[in-house]
Amino acid sequence: MKFAIKALTASLALACATGALAQKGETVKIAWIDPLSGLMAALGSNQLKSLQYIAEELNKGTASGVKFEIIGIDNKLSPQETTAALRSAMDQGVRYVFQGNGSGPALAIMDALEKHNARNKGKEVVFLNYAAVDPDLTNSKCSYWHFRLDADTSMKMEALTTYLKDVSEVKKVYLINQNYSHGQQVSKYAKEMLKRKRPDIEIVGDDFSPLAQVRDFAPYVAKIKQSGADSVITGNWGSDLALLIKAANDAGLNNVKFYTYYAIATGAPTALGAAASDKVYMVGYGHLNLPGPLDRITKGFKAKFNDDMYTGSLYSGLTMLDQAFLRAKTTDPAKVAATMEGMKFNSINGEVEMRKTDHQLQQGLFIARWEKAGGKYPMDSENTGYTFVPVKYYEPYVASTPTSCQMKRPS
Repeated sequence: MKFAIKALTASLALACATGALAQKGETVKIAWIDPLSGLMAALGSNQLKSLQYIAEELNKGTASGVKFEIIGIDNKLSPQETTAALRSAMDQGVRYVFQGNGSGPALAIMDALEKHNARNKGKEVVFLNYAAVDPDLTNSKCSYWHFRLDADTSMKMEALTTYLKDVSEVKKVYLINQNYSHGQQVSKYAKEMLKRKRPDIEIVGDDFSPLAQVRDFAPYVAKIKQSGADSVITGNWGSDLALLIKAANDAGLNNVKFYTYYAIATGAPTALGAAASDKVYMVGYGHLNLPGPLDRITKGFKAKFNDDMYTGSLYSGLTMLDQAFLRAKTTDPAKVAATMEGMKFNSINGEVEMRKTDHQLQQGLFIARWEKAGGKYPMDSENTGYTFVPVKYYEPYVASTPTSCQMKRPS
């Protein structure tokens, strides 16, 4: 009897130990669903390569012992194509999805997963959003299965307007944004926050352009020039920002400063060039010369591809998953989602927290200015000789905004 009890105890201990390390050596498939065709193809291609490269580097020794496998699927920047891509990914055994370009595709994934996960207990899928920043995604439309890694539109505007509050030369601001949820939110929050923090600033223009359709922004730049604006605030990204900046340079818009969200992304740095030195600012969670865990990977990516790895939230996402696998002692999405709620972990910009109430990552933000690379900031963007240099850093509490999310958690 004593022998039997000892044997049973040993078996239970072995079972527990095996369970604790159940994920060791396991390959976790992750679907990346974003544009690889159309005007935003260059941006999407860079981000897919970035995620694959980060996975390769982390696979050399993850904390949890897992291996990441990245499957890239083109969604053509379409919500309908995104839904089809999601189905294809799940058919391939994917349980984790990364997406970031466009809040419409993000919402399509959230809607599909709400239905799928409710009907398929034990086969849940988790969505990690690395760049779709419409605040509604973690407010009125929030979902338990959605985790946002980027700061949302309102958080970035909170940091940007806190900075502009003390820039006395800003008197007349022109707003130009893409005509979809994110762009409309940039306009809304810019007007609200500037009115509260700098009521003396005059909004002299509030324009919207079709998303990923405009090939010549000269008419928009002519309106900016005519308005007498000294500053432009834009949430544009991808080709829409690169072409806007090119048109501004071509028109000799030399006395206007641009305050952007995504001027570090593919195409924009080349459009900026030397002409935009000291005239373009960006708000975001990082920059190319950010010291810390991403530094080696950023340099390795540049050496391998002669391209910039600027989407640091991809690293945050894989790091968060790895930590959650370790803490949950499993890769099961239902248990991992529960573990990520409220989880604190070290990321590219210090300690961050995945806020439990709405699954919005709370993190510090930088204001950076386009300047000549060198000294403490040697890595340049797109081989231009210029880079974004941080001029101000705000702790997470400064840019944190409240949420109206009423999270419906699975029973």
